[in-house]
Amino acid sequence: MNFCLIDRIVELTRGERIVAVKAVSLAEEYLGDHFPTFPVLPGVLMLEAMVEAAAWLVRDAQDFSESLILLRRAKNVTYKSFVKPGNLLTLSVTCRRLAREESEFQGVGHCRDQEVVRARLVLTHFSLAGRDGATPDRQALDRQLTDSARARFALLFPGGR
Repeated sequence: MNFCLIDRIVELTRGERIVAVKAVSLAEEYLGDHFPTFPVLPGVLMLEAMVEAAAWLVRDAQDFSESLILLRRAKNVTYKSFVKPGNLLTLSVTCRRLAREESEFQGVGHCRDQEVVRARLVLTHFSLAGRDGATPDRQALDRQLTDSARARFALLFPGGR
């Protein structure tokens, strides 16, 4: 199953900060199991939404130069409340360090004025063609992934860059 948890980017300061939102809907399949009588957004998906927001910040700052951006480490993750269907999770992620292959972020998520999640993230970024030699297949896959990311970014941040 492929999750795209960010619904919209509402603010972006290149290389510094991003604000993104996730609208939680009762139609999301995983809510049927988490929990059947008290559906809430799983904490791991709150964290994944924060990772996705940070990854968009990296892609924009580095002009989509790397095809893959992955979570390397999550530190000091705290969950303070539930996010229920009908809630809007607003994620604010600030860049602490942005280097070519790795970046660090501080993120916080709110529902209305209440903090619900907070974490420090370390992401790693790379292209498949840059690992163990650039084969035509890896270069083609890198282009496909990058083109797809650019198209999704245009949908998430219309009127952006």
